[in-house]
Amino acid sequence: MLNNVAVVLLDGVHPFELGVVCEVFGLDRSDAGLPVYDFAVVSAEAPGASLSTHVAGFTVATPYGLDRLEAADLVVVPAGSTYAVREYPPEMLDALRRAVDRGARVLSVCSGVFVLGAAGLLDGRRCAVHWQHVDTLARQYPRARVEPDVLYVDADPVITSAGTAAGIDACLHIVRKEQGPEIANAIARRMVVPPHRDGGQAQYVERPLPRSQCDTVGEVLAWMERHLDEEVTVEQLAARALMSPRTFARRFQQETGTTPYRWLLRQRVLLAQELLEATDETMDFIADRTGFGTAAALRHQFVRSLGTTPNAYRRTFRGSEAA
Repeated sequence: MLNNVAVVLLDGVHPFELGVVCEVFGLDRSDAGLPVYDFAVVSAEAPGASLSTHVAGFTVATPYGLDRLEAADLVVVPAGSTYAVREYPPEMLDALRRAVDRGARVLSVCSGVFVLGAAGLLDGRRCAVHWQHVDTLARQYPRARVEPDVLYVDADPVITSAGTAAGIDACLHIVRKEQGPEIANAIARRMVVPPHRDGGQAQYVERPLPRSQCDTVGEVLAWMERHLDEEVTVEQLAARALMSPRTFARRFQQETGTTPYRWLLRQRVLLAQELLEATDETMDFIADRTGFGTAAALRHQFVRSLGTTPNAYRRTFRGSEAA
């Protein structure tokens, strides 16, 4: 059962990610018949020492040291500044490994996953991280199986979440898993957040339409961007580039890292995202403008690429305006 929760901090902790864990597990909601967790904030540096936050102006202090982790059913590591490049106290890494060995769960929020990687807890496991850190995490811990598009990954007993608010999703998932959907839903209602979010973090990735630095296919890419609503073949694109189809396909792969079809599909989804965010156009109009043809085809490709539907995406980014 989930009774004892400890969140372990390093200097430079991010207050929001710490606050997420405190909000889900640290509040007494017994007045609503909800469980009360034995909750503690733990310092990985030195008990009683003030820990800086990445927001100027305040610090965090706690009387608890790493020995408090020995009793925890769940150990949480929130995000912090420079976590991707710093060194971690060996005692902290040992404590995390012992927690897993004795059957406890560990959860990271955003860049806290780098601490789990340093402890060897990501080896051979699926994991999530904020989209900005995906390449760095994969490079530093090649034995980890980084999933770039999800809000969280449950590779029990190691749970990892993507950026910031995805920590809420992961915390509520653990409550739902251990204590049932009624408890998780009730906590979510008190927090005024959805108990479960559709889709993954792909829909939140920064996505300016790329301007090619390519030497030989750059002009063709610019033309394709201006004519996303038209059906084109590799043969037609190759003719525009004054190449044979085979040479064009090879050069395109070399200079963009993908195929013409996949590149075109990605740009169409990007344009659909922009139209959903910025306009009130119908799904049929957007499907036609982006070259998908029908609303059903738009929905299919949108779900495949982003893990959510066009309607849900519009509601997420426009809120009540899209209702």
